[in-house]
Amino acid sequence: MSRPRPSSLLRLAACVLALVLCGCASMVNRASQRLADDLTAGILDQDDPALARDGIPAWLLLVDGLIQGDPQNADLLMAGSRLYGAYAGGLVEDATRAQRLSARSFDYAQRALCIRLPALCSRLDAPFEAFQAALAHADKNHVGALYTLASAWAGRIQANSADWKAIADVPRVQALFERVVALDPAYADGEPWMYLGVLATLRPASLGGQPEQGRADFEKALELSGGRNQMVRVLYAERYARLVFDQALHDRLLHEVLAADPHAPGLTLINVLAQQRARALLESGAAYF
Repeated sequence: MSRPRPSSLLRLAACVLALVLCGCASMVNRASQRLADDLTAGILDQDDPALARDGIPAWLLLVDGLIQGDPQNADLLMAGSRLYGAYAGGLVEDATRAQRLSARSFDYAQRALCIRLPALCSRLDAPFEAFQAALAHADKNHVGALYTLASAWAGRIQANSADWKAIADVPRVQALFERVVALDPAYADGEPWMYLGVLATLRPASLGGQPEQGRADFEKALELSGGRNQMVRVLYAERYARLVFDQALHDRLLHEVLAADPHAPGLTLINVLAQQRARALLESGAAYF
């Protein structure tokens, strides 16, 4: 039997090495994504907002490093976007910092969308009709990327609420949330409906708002979350009940928030912050109504 030539052995070794390296890279990518997801989950389950506020910046730097090492990992980008968004939206009081951090959240979400749905990515700044046409091609496989972008975009608008150019993007954000619930009505335990409720109650009916649609959206969000997401009740009270001057509903919702156990998987930090906000709204309610 003839021996393999050295060149054949080299080619075989190169093929084996390539397969091993590809497998290792895939394992590292999955490990990085899992780490980012676990970090986000751990923070959202924290019941001490001060500890979360102090600790999150270190994790943000870690996630930034993971993304630099794997910039085409859409799942990792979405995890980074969610983490930056949660920090900027709930734990940062300085307006300039919130703008900067929400911009990073949006950047990561947009980059993830460009990987998952490049046709829509190229139409984000196009005329609204072209944007809608591209969005219509998104399917259920794209729901995660669509929701991450929509929530990050909403956070960026909130952080830049004095900028009319940012506010002009509201219809695009609403269209993204509407596409998410059309594709998967129960996605994220109803959180997209909560956002839709806020968007519908930005203005009173006399100025083109849709408060009753907003009420229906908040009720849907409560139903799908099993009543566990207390921020839904807070926003329901703040955005709808105050808009229509329904003090009885306002106070009932806020007292339900305060009576609830805030501990719920993936919602604990949000619920603790919701209870803090509920107390403030109840205190200011007497003067408002």
